[in-house]
Amino acid sequence: MGRVVHLTSAHPRDDIRVFLKECRSLVAHGHEVVLVVADGRGDEVRDGVTIADVGRSTGRLDRMFKATRRVLHRAETLDADIYHLHDPELLPVGLKLKHCGKKVVFDAHEDVPKQILGKHYLHPWVRRILSWGFAHFEQYACKRFDGVVTATPYIRDKFLPINPRSVDINNFPMIGELESAVPWSDKAEEVCYVGSIAQIRGIKELVRAMESTRTPARLNLVGGFAEAQVEAEVRAYPGWGKVNALGVRDRPGVREVLGRSVAGVVTLHQVPNYLDALPIKMFEYMSAGIPVIASDFDLWKTIVQESQCGLCVDPMNPAAIASAIDHLVSHRDEAETMGRNGRQAVLSRFNWAREEAKLIEFYDRLLSS
Repeated sequence: MGRVVHLTSAHPRDDIRVFLKECRSLVAHGHEVVLVVADGRGDEVRDGVTIADVGRSTGRLDRMFKATRRVLHRAETLDADIYHLHDPELLPVGLKLKHCGKKVVFDAHEDVPKQILGKHYLHPWVRRILSWGFAHFEQYACKRFDGVVTATPYIRDKFLPINPRSVDINNFPMIGELESAVPWSDKAEEVCYVGSIAQIRGIKELVRAMESTRTPARLNLVGGFAEAQVEAEVRAYPGWGKVNALGVRDRPGVREVLGRSVAGVVTLHQVPNYLDALPIKMFEYMSAGIPVIASDFDLWKTIVQESQCGLCVDPMNPAAIASAIDHLVSHRDEAETMGRNGRQAVLSRFNWAREEAKLIEFYDRLLSS
C-alpha cells in the first residue's frame, strides 16, 4: 500500500468523484490518502481521508495561478508515492513533481479542448486557438506522467496514443446511495433537475417547457446557478411559477428530492464536450429508480433505449421536453417500469463498484512498477 495525495485547486472537498468515490475507495483498500484542496475551510480528517486546505481562491485568476502554487508547495511537503491531479491548471504542477522524481497521474474529468470549443462567449478564432494550444500542452504533459485516469471511454481513447497507461474510471453511482423507500403511489407530480444550472445545460428550455405542460407537473430544481444573468432571465419566465427552487442540497437532500420525483431531466445542449459525455446525473436518476428525460445524442439514446429507462428529446425544443414530462407524470405504471429498468442497469453495469476495482488495479500497477 502507498501514500497517495490527490490535488485540486477547483473542486470542493466533498466532490463526488474526487472525495466520495476515489479518495474513500483508496482508503478502504488500505492506502494512506491526503486530499489537498483550496476552499478555505481548514484542515480535517473525514472518512479516513486527511484533507489539507491551502486557502480559498479569490477569483478565477487567483485559482489558476496563485492557488496552483499553494497546492504545489503543500504537495512538496507531503512526499507521496503517487500524486493524482484533478484540474487542467495543475498540469504544470504535475510536471514540476515529475522533475522531482515523483509518480504523477492526471485525472481527465472532461475533454478540455472540446470544452473550450463550446464556450460561445469567446470569439470563434479565440476558441480554436485556445483549444489547439491547450491540446498540445496537455499532450506534452500527459506523455510524461505515469498514468492518465479518464471519466469516459471516449476520453480514454483520446489519451491512449499519448500515454498507454490510460484507463477509464467512469463516474457511475454508488449502489444504494440515492435509492429511496418512497413508493410510487406516494410520489408527487414532480420531475427534477439536479446539478450545476447553466444556459448550456438547458435551463432556459426546461423552464420554458414548464409553461406548456398540460399536467400539474412541477420542476424540482436542485443546484446553484452558474450565471447570474441567466438566473434573472429564467426567474422572469411564466414557467418559473411551476418551479420549486430548492438550491444546493447535500446528498441526503438529493435523495429526498429524487424519491418524491417521477423523472429526472438531463437535457444538456448539443456542444462538442457533451456529445460523448456520460453525465453523472443521468446515472444517478437511474440509480434512484426514476426514468430519465435526456438529450437525444446518439450515445445517450443508445444507453436509454438499451436500458429502456426513459425518453430522449431534442434539448432545444421546450415543447418536446414538456411532452415527455407530461407523458411520464400521467403514465405512472410506465414510468415505474422505466425506473426499475434503470436501477437494474446500474446494478448490473453502471455502478461505482466496477469502477473502483479498475481504480485499485490501476494503482496496484503504478505502485509495483
